[in-house]
Amino acid sequence: MFLLLTMALPLMSKRKLHAAFILLVQILQVCNGFYLPGSYMHTYSTGDEIYAKVNSLTSIETELPFSYYSLPYCQPMGGIKKSAENLGELLMGDQIDNSPYRFRMNVNETVFLCTTPPLNEEQVKLLKQRTRDMYQVNMVLDNLPAMRFTNQNGVKIQWTGYPIGYNPENSNDDYFINHLRFRVLIHEYEGVGVEIIGTGEEGMGVISEAENKKGLGYEIVGFEVVPCSVKYDPDKMAKIHMYDNITSVSCPHELDKSQVIKEQERVSFTYEVEFVKSDIRWPSRWDAYLKMEGDRVHWFSILNSLMVIFFLAGIVSVIFLRTVRRDLTRYEELDKEAQAQMNEELSGWKLVVGDVFREPSNSKLLCVMVGDGVQITGMAVVTIVFAALGFMSPASRGMLLTGMILLYLFLGIAAGYIGVRMWRTIKGSSEGWRSVSWSIACFFPGIVFVILTFLNFILWGSKSTGAIPISLYFILLSLWFCISVPLTLLGGHLGTRAEPIQFPVRTNQIPREIPSRKYPSWLLVLGAGTLPFGTLFIELFFILSSIWLGRFYYVFGFLLIVLALLVVVCAEVSVVLTYMHLCVEDWMWWWKAFYASGSVSLYVFLYSINYLVFDLQSLSGPISATLYIGYSLIMAIAIMLSTGTIGLLTSFYFVHYLFSSVKID
Repeated sequence: MFLLLTMALPLMSKRKLHAAFILLVQILQVCNGFYLPGSYMHTYSTGDEIYAKVNSLTSIETELPFSYYSLPYCQPMGGIKKSAENLGELLMGDQIDNSPYRFRMNVNETVFLCTTPPLNEEQVKLLKQRTRDMYQVNMVLDNLPAMRFTNQNGVKIQWTGYPIGYNPENSNDDYFINHLRFRVLIHEYEGVGVEIIGTGEEGMGVISEAENKKGLGYEIVGFEVVPCSVKYDPDKMAKIHMYDNITSVSCPHELDKSQVIKEQERVSFTYEVEFVKSDIRWPSRWDAYLKMEGDRVHWFSILNSLMVIFFLAGIVSVIFLRTVRRDLTRYEELDKEAQAQMNEELSGWKLVVGDVFREPSNSKLLCVMVGDGVQITGMAVVTIVFAALGFMSPASRGMLLTGMILLYLFLGIAAGYIGVRMWRTIKGSSEGWRSVSWSIACFFPGIVFVILTFLNFILWGSKSTGAIPISLYFILLSLWFCISVPLTLLGGHLGTRAEPIQFPVRTNQIPREIPSRKYPSWLLVLGAGTLPFGTLFIELFFILSSIWLGRFYYVFGFLLIVLALLVVVCAEVSVVLTYMHLCVEDWMWWWKAFYASGSVSLYVFLYSINYLVFDLQSLSGPISATLYIGYSLIMAIAIMLSTGTIGLLTSFYFVHYLFSSVKID
């Protein structure tokens, strides 16, 4: 740092520089620790009250979230209050409310909550439907989701949340979960007093030392739940008030002692809390949630894919470079007469010199798709890099999606610049750049807006919390037209002022006839997408499982490696196919270069359908399948624009370099 300051400020005296450096060190020493965005540490004293929160009810069968209080659960004394939610949480369908579940730090107790009025026909029907659709209650304590463990075929499996009920195999009745046994893991904290500076659960937490002060308290490092169904005497329970202690309850195994779901039943809710001291420290409390099953298979598959792709890319690169260099070396060693004779005799890429930079068909659409591709690629790269560095903490719900949206908005300036500069390069003038900029700002967001609106009508009809509220629609439209569009127009304006890329050769007035071939060129273009897909499909499986099966995905380091590898492979595949087309005198390479790498999106979409049919067998109903296909289509279009842009830009600079190396009159 001292050397950098010396280079940047040559006019500053060494004495002043030393003083500034010492001051900076002293300021840095004040901080004892720095926590990345997420939930900063809370310490509690014995007896402190902590209230759990509840998120939307979710199901891997329907993928339609519903409000927790849409079912007859006990409500808090002060009424239902919604927690502040960020943009990502709203788009994901999260609805976080307060709950009556009260925990007193380090106090083990069994507590009564309430007894419901007699269940009516509508409530019974809804409870049975939600039970058979395998809906889960998602409870959160100190920003930790409730975790439960089950044994299946002798294997211990962990889940987040607990079911609202169950339906035994040999019974036609459904049973309601009305008693919860909580096990809260706490870590005793004793040390230097802390001063926490933050803005909330998603804020930046900075912990600094407070001299001569000792802090003593407990940190919550684990939150486990065992759900039970218990049949209570409603008349007896009606005499008890909320938060009164009752005798400990054991989970019954007999169905006649469980709470059945039927009309005129009065359901009593209770819970039991046990605090257990743990050696788990606060920074490691999320490790149990982020641990992925089958991690060895995951690591081996990723490394195997990397080795295969690097090997294939190395072979392609060696063959390609040797072929091009041999052609250029032979050509440059000839004198002018021999070059002229060679031009007449030889076939291949040198014969399309007068047509290789001819304007492609639908050039405006191509520039628009490239601009959007730059925007999507930049958003993906920056998001994954920040996530790999730990900034996108899973403790901050919705932060990943919020960050992606904000990055996409502000990268509009890069999209406008690249798209308009390519338009200016192809056309030779800046005329029509405003239309190109507006199209870039509206093309991909417009497609997403149409698909989401269609899906939103379905969610509205189902009364799901996953439906985007009208107010959020106006917020998204405001962000789109007040931030993204102006920045895209600004980028387009900067693109008109940038120096246009000059073609190294002139374009003939009459286009050259392309020789006929036995097989269509698009067949080769579509087949080229299999190689980039080979680098992607394993990670795609884990991402789809995270989205649709409710699992945490936090191996962003691997995802960053796969992304870098995907960029390299897309570039090489597109360049190789462009060279192959030029060698057979096919000068219409622009769109083929785009789709050579962009065709990977077709395989991604087909793989998503395969995942729906064979891996998401629990997903039921046409509404759920429509939602899945709609979101998969958005993902495939984004991947097409991103990978196609990488391939086209790489091929453009390759063709420009190739023909600038050959002097042809």
